[in-house]
Amino acid sequence: MQGRVRILGVIGTMVWDTIWREHDVRSPIEEWGGISYALAAADAAAHSGFQVRPIIKLGRDLAERGLRFIRELGVIESDIAVTLVDQPNPRVELRYSGSARRSERLRGATPTWAWSDLQTRIKGCDALYVNFITGSELDLECAKELRRGFDGPIYGDMHSLMLATGPRGERSHRPLERWAEWLGCFDAVQVNEDELAVLSSHWGDPWAFAADVVGRGPRLLFVTLGARGAAYFMAESALPLERSLASQVIEGSRVRTGRVMVEPMPQGDPTGCGDVWGVSVFGALLAGLGVEEAMRLANEAARRNVAHRGASGLNRFLRGEIELG
Repeated sequence: MQGRVRILGVIGTMVWDTIWREHDVRSPIEEWGGISYALAAADAAAHSGFQVRPIIKLGRDLAERGLRFIRELGVIESDIAVTLVDQPNPRVELRYSGSARRSERLRGATPTWAWSDLQTRIKGCDALYVNFITGSELDLECAKELRRGFDGPIYGDMHSLMLATGPRGERSHRPLERWAEWLGCFDAVQVNEDELAVLSSHWGDPWAFAADVVGRGPRLLFVTLGARGAAYFMAESALPLERSLASQVIEGSRVRTGRVMVEPMPQGDPTGCGDVWGVSVFGALLAGLGVEEAMRLANEAARRNVAHRGASGLNRFLRGEIELG
């Protein structure tokens, strides 16, 4: 790859968030959310050496505003892979009780990617970061085609794959059908503690489940733990992530595990912390850092994100260029 900049393709959905906290009686926060947090964090993570190609669909009602957000990020390689669709852009209402999310409602969804459309947009990418924001970005067959058709490492944040959407948009956890096939589509997988419990509900012990699945599909499994940091399960041959490891999967390979603590969390808004964490750890791994060093950088980025509201300006805040009053 000498002589050219490497490209990280980012697949996800920009959603417009309305965030209510206990003291926000009449004036909620309204801001870009979803994959916007990951794009902003990637812009702040200069150590990765990657440019970013956002592979997203924007509803036309927020297209101009969304493209403006993207074009203000210096890390963006091109916005040519952004597709405008006629449907209203997805919107999410979040309500918090203290620092814990109490409820989430989703309105709208952009169309699921077809492999024929996605294939042209990932051409030239060296790695892919896939974040299921609405849960409908890819179906399983498209994810399998992506795995078969892409030679670089693929990172998957599974978040909304395990969320059902009710008739009024209310979201709740649900088991992930054909979970083994889903996990096999990615070299590295990210879930939070609740999602791991849902994913392993048929298994019993979620931590035994995590140790068992690593090496059968994904080579790395990250479990974010909020204020307690993050844990990892890694097959012995998982690093470096210079190329796809799908052909190197060996059942029964040795698994290394550990936890990386985070500094005390400030008061603020935890929205987007998982998105910031995931793209930060993946970028650091792609840059050649060890897994625990990469996790420390990701922990700090997510911890800092808590003190910021929304994704606009987050890139500059994470770099320390601006401070909140």
